[in-house]
Amino acid sequence: MRNGKSFVKDYMTKEVISVSSDTLNEEIIALMKETGHDGFPVLNKKGKIVGIITAFDLLLKGWAEYVKDIMSRDVVVAREDMSINDASRVMFRQGISRLPVVGRSGKIKGIITNTDMIRSHIERSTPTKVNYFKKTLEQLYGIKTDLKRKKVNTHDLRPTQDKIYADELQGRVYELKKGLAEPTIVVKTGDRWILVDGHHRAVAAVKLGCDEIDSYVIDLKKDLELGMERTANANGIYTYDDIEIIDDAQHPLIAITESIKKNYEKKSIKKLKQGKDWVKS
Repeated sequence: MRNGKSFVKDYMTKEVISVSSDTLNEEIIALMKETGHDGFPVLNKKGKIVGIITAFDLLLKGWAEYVKDIMSRDVVVAREDMSINDASRVMFRQGISRLPVVGRSGKIKGIITNTDMIRSHIERSTPTKVNYFKKTLEQLYGIKTDLKRKKVNTHDLRPTQDKIYADELQGRVYELKKGLAEPTIVVKTGDRWILVDGHHRAVAAVKLGCDEIDSYVIDLKKDLELGMERTANANGIYTYDDIEIIDDAQHPLIAITESIKKNYEKKSIKKLKQGKDWVKS
């Protein structure tokens, strides 16, 4: 990232699973089941891309034995120094979910997907939240703070949230495994590391045995007790073990969606009954 601008090379996956044109399509199906990916670039012996094979090719085209018989040969590619915004526009206009990334020699360097695009936008929104919180602390306490993005020891973090949701925790575990989770927000005051935002991510990191977690750290350069610390003390929240994981209730946003759905179904049934009454009369 340079001058606040994100590039394809900042978010692409560098370890690309590729296949050759002589790979059996039966092997492609097995590879999709094993990896969870629904498409792979096809390379020649020189490492240059000559096509792409996707689940759509396997499903919509007539069965053939080899990749070369059904692969798409007109492949849209991206360069490493292409901006994320430009790559997003290309993917949207072309209606594709992935772009192989090639170097100047034409050899494959990585692959970027629509999931990577979403991650890039999330991570760009996080600094806005961090800067707002940083300015709030400076105005509240009349101080100047330092802001750095760094790895923080997961077990040094002091949680301030009393509960998290199991379904969202499962999502954060998946994101961390894939390297997709955005940084947590942490305040360093004295020798304490206060977790402000990212409790699902932090607990997921602990469950996965991660000793460090990517974080935006706001250093107060003073030992000040934050209001959220006092609230956490009052609620008996000191370690991750004190956080309640709610697994018998879904995230509020999902609950709201379910509520809307149920109300819609009730109204539909009511209208249906009214219609039957009208027919009877």
